Amino acid sequence: MLYASLAAFVAAIVGLDQWTKWLTVRAIETTSGAAVIPAIPGVFHITHVKNTGAAWSMLEGQRWLFIAVSLLFFAAVGFMIWKKYLTKKFELWCLAAIVGGAIGNLIDRIATGAVTDMICLDFISFPVFNVADCFVTCGCVLLFVYILFFDRKKEPADEVRS
Repeated sequence: MLYASLAAFVAAIVGLDQWTKWLTVRAIETTSGAAVIPAIPGVFHITHVKNTGAAWSMLEGQRWLFIAVSLLFFAAVGFMIWKKYLTKKFELWCLAAIVGGAIGNLIDRIATGAVTDMICLDFISFPVFNVADCFVTCGCVLLFVYILFFDRKKEPADEVRS
């Protein structure tokens, strides 16, 4: 039942990400990140940017590298779950968030060669990002904090049953 819930969570992330990207592409012409639709003044606005790289456009034009790294990541996660190296529910939920976001961006990279970004923060200089990026980042941060501060001796009640 847990794995079905995790799969549904991944599917929901991918669906939400692709829907927001579709709305952005449909409603806003590509910009350089300039304000188009103020969402919460002083906090963020919606814009439309095509990113062929990673954050801050690093490694621009390396489409196949990003695709290969994503596929290797999916294979590694799948292998670790299959071999029961990952058994704690919280770490599985964090990985599901990361996988959902990675799939959302992978779809863009395969389909168009670039990721559609639309959320631009007004209070800090930060790259324009999308829903998938939010889930990848939050999943990574939560997993890091969990492993660093809370992952102690395995608790039998917290593990996934075979």
